[in-house]
Amino acid sequence: MDNIEALSPKPDELVENKGSRHPKGLWVLFGTEMWERFNFYGMRALLTLFMVNSLLIKEADAAIIYGGFLALCYLTPLLGGFIADKYIGNRNAILIGGSLMAIGQFLLFISASTFSGSLDSAKMIMWLALFIIIFGNGFFKPNISSMVGSLYPKQEKSKLDSAFTIFYMGINIGAFLGQFICPYVGDVKDATTGVRDIFAFKWGFLAASIAMVIGTVTFFILKNKYVVTPEGRPIGGLPKHNTSADFEEGETQTAKFSGAALGITGFIFVVLFFVFRYLLVGEFGFKAVEMGQLIKGIIYPFIYAAGISLAFLIMSSAENKVEKQRIWVIYIVSFFIIFFWAAFEQAGSSLTFIADNQTDRNIFGWNMPPSMVQIFNGIFVVLLAVPFSLCWDKLRAKGKEPVSPMKQAIGLALIALSYFIIAHNVKDLGNSGLLAIKWLMLLYFIQTCGELCLSPIGLSLVGKLAPKRFASLLYGVFFISNAAGYALAGSLGALIPATGDKFSKAQEIGVNLQDVLDKKVTLTADQASAFEKAQLPLENPTFVGFEIHNLFEFFMVFVVLCGIAAVILALISPILKKMMHGVN
Repeated sequence: MDNIEALSPKPDELVENKGSRHPKGLWVLFGTEMWERFNFYGMRALLTLFMVNSLLIKEADAAIIYGGFLALCYLTPLLGGFIADKYIGNRNAILIGGSLMAIGQFLLFISASTFSGSLDSAKMIMWLALFIIIFGNGFFKPNISSMVGSLYPKQEKSKLDSAFTIFYMGINIGAFLGQFICPYVGDVKDATTGVRDIFAFKWGFLAASIAMVIGTVTFFILKNKYVVTPEGRPIGGLPKHNTSADFEEGETQTAKFSGAALGITGFIFVVLFFVFRYLLVGEFGFKAVEMGQLIKGIIYPFIYAAGISLAFLIMSSAENKVEKQRIWVIYIVSFFIIFFWAAFEQAGSSLTFIADNQTDRNIFGWNMPPSMVQIFNGIFVVLLAVPFSLCWDKLRAKGKEPVSPMKQAIGLALIALSYFIIAHNVKDLGNSGLLAIKWLMLLYFIQTCGELCLSPIGLSLVGKLAPKRFASLLYGVFFISNAAGYALAGSLGALIPATGDKFSKAQEIGVNLQDVLDKKVTLTADQASAFEKAQLPLENPTFVGFEIHNLFEFFMVFVVLCGIAAVILALISPILKKMMHGVN
């Protein structure tokens, strides 16, 4: 199809409204995803602050738990995608996933309502809630993304970059609403004393639960009317009802994995699990360790090993050279996306802690809650999603649209730039200076531009390249790159050095924290106990052998990682373009 055809609707195009280029089913999925993202991002904005302030979990452990939780949310889509492709279909998977997430958020509401009576039971309820949300997200996320790709006939696949960017706007309208409403009702501080109300978190979690109920009910009511093919057949129904029209010409309609391939995959997974476990925690066995180390030593290796071993399994079912090379492109791009999400997802951990402890959040006389600062990402996506979509359309019409991997390289370069700017603005803060909120706003603006170059384009790329018979499973593999990125985000977020509030707490104990970190003093038993109770560090964090002394060095880690990844991906983009065999 040439560029004019890509921009002009055809008579047989799936468009009920002649004034629209996109099917109405896109807007149903848009609304469903919007409420789900309200639920997820609203909860995400509060989660680490709830763990630290109400459940008394250390910041470093909270960052690792947060990374592990998000990582598993993007690992379980493999399971949800497989079950949907093989047995229950996208529609049923979305309904199951939405219901589970609503239940999980309600359990967080219970945890936040009962911690004062029994801290241990509140923690157990929190773990159960996170477990249920993880599996709910696994059923929901790959299947709704797969349905967006299925809305468009084969001859209209060139519209997917634009469609996914619009869909992505729905994601971020939900994120904006969730990141505003949940912190507004759940992250409350006394206007006079500045003391946080640690009992208010429950209202934020309750709002997230209600949003997920609305999203699930919306999809249930509207799916049969709008999420259909031009012939009226349901999209995302039971796999046994699929017809040859749903597949590329000559494509096998059922994914087949040999016994040998399954056995080799299992072997690869076990070996890699223990390799990654040794690299991350320095041991093969399972000794009793604290919660943060337990997650780092079990969940993170599981994610990394699953991603590689399942990539091998899917490749074993590829039927020809073109299919294999297109799948390879998905894998290669997914690897580089890891570094983007490792940097981007500092929003819910280290950047939230910095917003809470060392940022002047005053905006026109209003002191913004720290958990709300990340709302700027959602605001900027809502403002920029349509302009980005139109930009790709115009570049495509002129034959100048960058190939998808190059767009993603631009996204990585932008996130490296955002951290370079913020690093230089925290360089001279010292222990008592406050970062102006305008710099965090600029960081989120640049990161949003990078996100729009990378995330919806990646979703679109999978929709274009993935064989239909395991499209949802390959979306699951793509989301593993998010999972691995979030796991890395947790590890890197735990490297945040002591911020100003920690030095103030140490001063109240009668100790100069800098002297402790520099190993100039030895704490007494009473001082060590006070440090433990106040959750104060005894040493600076280290990364690949380098000690991180301050926030400047911390942020430069992300500059280096994302900058190198951007350059390499840009250099290999021409090779990837050839491997895509005509798909742009």
